Amino acid sequence: MKEIYFAGGCFWGTQHFLRQINGVVSTEAGYANGNTENPLYEQVYTDKTGYAETVRVEYDPAVISLSVLVELYFRSIDPTSLNRQGGDVGTRYRTGIYYTSPEDYPIIKAVYDKVALNNEAPIVVELEVLRNYYKAEEYHQDYLIKHSDGYCHIPLALIEFARKANRVQ
Repeated sequence: MKEIYFAGGCFWGTQHFLRQINGVVSTEAGYANGNTENPLYEQVYTDKTGYAETVRVEYDPAVISLSVLVELYFRSIDPTSLNRQGGDVGTRYRTGIYYTSPEDYPIIKAVYDKVALNNEAPIVVELEVLRNYYKAEEYHQDYLIKHSDGYCHIPLALIEFARKANRVQ
């Protein structure tokens, strides 16, 4: 198993989207690349801690490649929107890809560069080594499963697309 971290705006929708993908073994909502230890949601929400709402993804590289996973992530965000996805605004809602293995960088960068070429506006997705990560409070985990009426910036059609992506028919 391998891991990668995606910040895609509100982590409720990002987690729900990513968990649909064949080859994703587990997901966890959390906070990444901030300036304090053990942040709480109320602190992150102030945009003063430097954290991004992030989803830790454990995946099976025998089922899904990192490049396909990154391509699917890019479908779920507006990569040209700074500190905003859908109705969510603030630095905690910035987009980012945070990796832990140096060998993952060139794979991620190749997809990143391809996305950049296909956008007229510059993309603002962070591409960084994961500096730190803290699991979010339990009530944030799998939020859209627990609360089917919860807000999500990712369209339902895209979530359905994720369910079907990377499946051998």
